[in-house]
Amino acid sequence: MNKQETKNRIKKLRELIEKYRYAYHVLDKSLVSDAVNDSLKHELQELENQYPDLVTPDSPTQRVGGKPLEKFEKVIHERPMLSLTDAFSFDELKEWETRNSKITPLRWNYFAELKIDGLAVSLIYENGIFVRGATRGDGRVGEDVTQNLKTIEAIPLRLNSKFEIRNSKQIQNPKFKLPKRIEVRGEAFMSIKTFEEINQEQEKKGQPKFANPRNAAAGSIRQLDPKITASRKLSFYAYDLVTDLGQKTHQEAHEIMKLLGFPTNPHNQYCKNLDEVEKYHQKWATERQKLPYWTDGIVVVVNDLEILKKLGVVGKAPRGMIAYKFPPEEATTIVEDITVQVGRTGALTPVAVLKPVLVAGSTISRATLHNEDEIKRKDIRIGDTVVVRKAGDVIPEVASVLKDMRTGREKQFKMPKKCPVCGGPVIRPAGEAIARCINKNCFAQNFRRYQHFISKPAFDIAGVGPKILAKFIDEGLIKDPADLFTLKEGDIAPLERFAEKSARNIVESIQSHKKVSLGRFIYALGIRNVGEETAYDIAEFISNRLRRKE
Repeated sequence: MNKQETKNRIKKLRELIEKYRYAYHVLDKSLVSDAVNDSLKHELQELENQYPDLVTPDSPTQRVGGKPLEKFEKVIHERPMLSLTDAFSFDELKEWETRNSKITPLRWNYFAELKIDGLAVSLIYENGIFVRGATRGDGRVGEDVTQNLKTIEAIPLRLNSKFEIRNSKQIQNPKFKLPKRIEVRGEAFMSIKTFEEINQEQEKKGQPKFANPRNAAAGSIRQLDPKITASRKLSFYAYDLVTDLGQKTHQEAHEIMKLLGFPTNPHNQYCKNLDEVEKYHQKWATERQKLPYWTDGIVVVVNDLEILKKLGVVGKAPRGMIAYKFPPEEATTIVEDITVQVGRTGALTPVAVLKPVLVAGSTISRATLHNEDEIKRKDIRIGDTVVVRKAGDVIPEVASVLKDMRTGREKQFKMPKKCPVCGGPVIRPAGEAIARCINKNCFAQNFRRYQHFISKPAFDIAGVGPKILAKFIDEGLIKDPADLFTLKEGDIAPLERFAEKSARNIVESIQSHKKVSLGRFIYALGIRNVGEETAYDIAEFISNRLRRKE
């Protein structure tokens, strides 16, 4: 073949490979065997090797390639990737609808989706070509993982060039011209089968196994070498079309995404009211074990996008969406002890030390008991046999006590009158559920304050861990979080178990995170009752006042 003939052949191969990808991942139809598909890809690779100038960014051969990255670059999301409020019962779901009705007093319908355990990602396309993929991160800033996401065959490298939405009955009055830039969001995830296969390999190599598919998927996406990501065989479902293509409902957005070439979950369902949502939830709560992936609940979305926009956002969560969780997996274990943690504001939090038990894919050995009133309400005692679960399949909690298992040797817990760390006085202000150490020089409080200061939502100084912090405090190198920025290599290198290289790395890590946004700085101060969202609101208020003065 001459070059022109090769060019035509390459074009045909790409179109056919994309046709098979679309059928398999979007339509759930296998048109050819894997061997046939692999053979076509192999021929394409050979032809592109022969004519490198004919390689394009959207070619199927470009899913895996390039050198491993040294680090991930930060990406600022044009529209924040919000988190969802959780509901654990139908009553909570009805309360959610009632609250929304006070803002927009209309009757509305819903779109229900299975909530897959994976990693939320944003995909950007320019002129129909996939140009950037990013993780959610903190909602405002994520990490550029484009090369890794390219390895996921379910994600199209080029949007469907034959995009035609006038044939879709679900879509009314859409815009027909695709804009230059399109953003789609979805979930990258690992199937249970792949998860089990990878863990078998990890075990053979004598390496630690992944706790669950969610962790495995997240760890795979954050590999600096895309070849490792490719070997993990991740999949993807799109769940949100950020760009306005004329969609009037969330259901229409899903229809458009499918036509563009994105797979969407075939089990998603339109629901005309909350009763239908509840039936959908009950169906999958009992049948989720049949699914090839992990899911911990459903996402309920107000279907009408205009109403969804009017409802707005509260904190970091959209009012018009909610995660309706399935009943969490539960197990029984023994409370071996109850210890007390001291937080940065002096709050004393009782924690149950449990006999290790496997729940929802991970081993639980500790669970927060929140406060003294909660312990009394549930009548939790040291030595009790208890039911533990993961609240929302994430946070371990003691759900109840099996009192019939008591032997009479169980011990009741009493909140200490002195701080278990510094020995300072403990008070419980009237009307509050939390007891607090009031010694401002308490080591535990100061240590937690330092940890808060360098945490990811604050200064995000990853190079300074708890042991390093404790060493700096013990040696008197820092007496205030701001002292971290004055540290020199010569201060650190003489310390035991430190050397010039590690000292230099620590100082560079600290100095590289010296400048942060005003919102992060306010949050880092650790002001009581000022969380991350409030800190950003204060920062925005201050910035607006300063601009008006100018």
